[in-house]
Amino acid sequence: MNETSLQAYRLACARGDRQLFCDINFEIKAGEALWLAGANGSGKTSLLRLLCGLTSPVIGEVRWGGRDIQNLREEFYQDLIYFSHASSVKDDLTAWENVLIGSKLSGRKCNREYAHYALNQVGLMRAANSLTRTLSQGQRKRVALARLCIHPVPKLVILDEPFTGLDQDAIGALCGVLNQHLAQGGIVV
Repeated sequence: MNETSLQAYRLACARGDRQLFCDINFEIKAGEALWLAGANGSGKTSLLRLLCGLTSPVIGEVRWGGRDIQNLREEFYQDLIYFSHASSVKDDLTAWENVLIGSKLSGRKCNREYAHYALNQVGLMRAANSLTRTLSQGQRKRVALARLCIHPVPKLVILDEPFTGLDQDAIGALCGVLNQHLAQGGIVV
């Protein structure tokens, strides 16, 4: 079994009495990406939350390197970075402070210089010292996504609606960061 692979095995998910999906099977290997598309309410976010281990499937397993993530909690979370559809930044911190704290909370070394580098990579250097509450939705999202530029990037990157609120330049920058991650053997969902 490829050590760096994410597998969905017979996944099923329900919300209340409504079955969102069943019998989902796939494997994503190092250097590969999976793009989820579907109508609002079809279960995309629910599937991403299952893949992150934030919720449990009704049936089936999510496997990392061939092993059920339920048995790998700490090891799996060290290899994962998840971005929800919300920007997940603190309003009363500056942009660079958000990058610094977000990176440190995920166990990666970061300082002001690295945070500034990351913000420059996503085109936000001019806003590095701005409080995030003063930034637009797209800028706030870029502050959150700048953590993808702090190395080492966890092997598995899962993003929910990553392009929402971003302008064309920011989309291009994010695609560049994700392509680099894939080229280095990472996985993107």
